[in-house]
Amino acid sequence: MPQRFRIALTVRRLAGAALIATLIAALAGCAAPPAPHGFRGAPLTVYAAGDIADCRYRMPESSGAAATAWLVEAGLAAHPGARVLTLGDHTYPVGTPAEFSDCYEPTWGRFRERTLPTPGNHEYYTPGAPGYYAYFGATAVPEQDGYYSVQLGKWHVISLNSTLRGARADAQLAWLKDDLARHPALCTLAFWHHPRYSSGGHAGNAFMAPLWQALADGGVDLALAGHDHDYERFAPQDAHGVRDDARGMRQFVVGTGGAWLTPMRFAADNSEARNNFSLGVLRLDLFDNGYTWEFLAVASETDPGVAAYTDRGATPCH
Repeated sequence: MPQRFRIALTVRRLAGAALIATLIAALAGCAAPPAPHGFRGAPLTVYAAGDIADCRYRMPESSGAAATAWLVEAGLAAHPGARVLTLGDHTYPVGTPAEFSDCYEPTWGRFRERTLPTPGNHEYYTPGAPGYYAYFGATAVPEQDGYYSVQLGKWHVISLNSTLRGARADAQLAWLKDDLARHPALCTLAFWHHPRYSSGGHAGNAFMAPLWQALADGGVDLALAGHDHDYERFAPQDAHGVRDDARGMRQFVVGTGGAWLTPMRFAADNSEARNNFSLGVLRLDLFDNGYTWEFLAVASETDPGVAAYTDRGATPCH
């Protein structure tokens, strides 16, 4: 691991054994704080990001994907049951099998067996996304256009393919409504590539409205997306994008998995936190009745003395 890549944590000036204990905890993968008041059960930890591996200008071992992979790998070592959610655009520029084998595999491929993926638009720049489906195999559910659901602890987790259009998109929507009806969990998470709402350069994606409506109607708590190469957290919103702290769905955009970062527009409605200057991953601790989040940033290569960006909080399921 090159020294210029390290976990970006702000460490207080502590002496002796206290300093050593702090550093060990950081290198062990940012151990979770005590459960927030009212949360139940041992949490299942998830690491999530999209827009990951681009080796056009750097070798894999010195790429942004290598830096974020080290964050994830450290977390997985500390939490053997933890999983990884990838939010699309795994490789650049066009998602070929060679990009997966030569750029993604040496970095995020190290934890492929613990990864639940979803495809992005760059995978489909090679028609049919053969690189993506060959690399992830049965996990990507190619026979069903890449959408599926699984159970992680008490959480129902849904992966959607936001690149589908026409009849194939209609089939996914019908499947989603049926899946939500058959799995009425207290806590549900959905993830895909194109965000419904975003302050990033691509802005929001109106074609996601039917899926967002179905997810909101189904009581989904948490939504993750990528596509814009930045980090953004939204307040809980209802089916029409109106803030609803009691019953709304919170969306995170986490397009900071290793590819170049991009400019942001003016803040979208209900945007609560934004950052487009730090690569990193989102850590979620999924309790039986709620979740905590923390953005884990890669340190700046050009100015490692600058305190790392972070964003953290907790929300109960509804």
